[in-house]
Amino acid sequence: MAAHKIFSMAFAKVYPMLVQKAERKGRSKEEVDQIICWLTGYDQKGLDRQIKQQNDFETFFAQAPAMHPNASLIKGVVCGVRVEEVEDPLMQKIRYLDKLIDELAKGKAMEKILRA
Repeated sequence: MAAHKIFSMAFAKVYPMLVQKAERKGRSKEEVDQIICWLTGYDQKGLDRQIKQQNDFETFFAQAPAMHPNASLIKGVVCGVRVEEVEDPLMQKIRYLDKLIDELAKGKAMEKILRA
């Protein structure tokens, strides 16, 4: 089966859209970065390096220091798909990220978004 198109898309190309989505709803780039770092284990320098290197999503998640152990607590629907039912591990990580940014844009408290 062919890999999904988003796997080879540069994370740096999608990142500004994630920030714009949050900022349109009164949230900040810093909050987006905090969510990404929480999910992937990157620190700010590591995240900035991934963006600068124009790595694709597959590489971005493959090089992530460690997915957060509470990532499995992320539940819900993104683009009509239940994130907890996504079978492909990479696609699930992408959907997790999308779901967290959706929650941020919808005004959810950071403690709840980060499953604290």
